[in-house]
Amino acid sequence: MIKRIVKLSFREEEVPKFLALFQESKESIRSFSGCQHLELLRSTTSENVFFTYSYWDDDEHLEAYRASPFFKSTWSRTKKLFSDKPQAWSVTPVE
Repeated sequence: MIKRIVKLSFREEEVPKFLALFQESKESIRSFSGCQHLELLRSTTSENVFFTYSYWDDDEHLEAYRASPFFKSTWSRTKKLFSDKPQAWSVTPVE
């Protein structure tokens, strides 16, 4: 299982666009093969910073999602709204 956290920082005026895009796409992301969980959390210190938190079965499923036309389309729309470069962390639990 892969646990993935992505920190996303947006320009203040773009936050409503991002929230609408996330609402529009979250069920599609959750339905991708290998996605076990996805949620959006807002930072407690900044109204413009969000974190996506997801669980994936393995690297293969995560990479298949990232290579999909859906991801490429959604990501191209999202990255136009950023105020800072996203940061991502993936953790594979030790068994």
